[in-house]
Amino acid sequence: MTASPNENKLPDIRQTQLFNAPIEKVWTAVATAEGIAAWFMPNNFQPNVGHEFHLDAGPFGKSPCKVTEIDPPNRLSFNWGKDWFVIFELVAKEGQTEFTLIHGGWSTEGATEFGEPHEVVRDRMNGGWVGIVAKLGEYVRS
Repeated sequence: MTASPNENKLPDIRQTQLFNAPIEKVWTAVATAEGIAAWFMPNNFQPNVGHEFHLDAGPFGKSPCKVTEIDPPNRLSFNWGKDWFVIFELVAKEGQTEFTLIHGGWSTEGATEFGEPHEVVRDRMNGGWVGIVAKLGEYVRS
């Protein structure tokens, strides 16, 4: 008996924060190259479905990405590298913005382009996203 694909799947990373900033300001921070560079990584992002861009991960090189969904100002998603996807969801809440980051595509059998198992990298990135989302919150408050 073979395992179903879902049995090999690891849970998505989810980070949700309420930012004291209007949704339009948060959208600009997550859906423009300048905004993404300010809190995440240098990039050549453009908010167009199908646009291929790179996130500059410093010593890890430039990671290829592709925009898969744009629904201003509520949702943006893109593929990252060979396995992952990232989704930014925004909900307006009385002058504030609830921001949810979802990072998925993890599997027990998967490994990064550098040969590290997904299970190891997922745990590291789960912790890393906490600080990155906090940095986004600081950026949109300024």
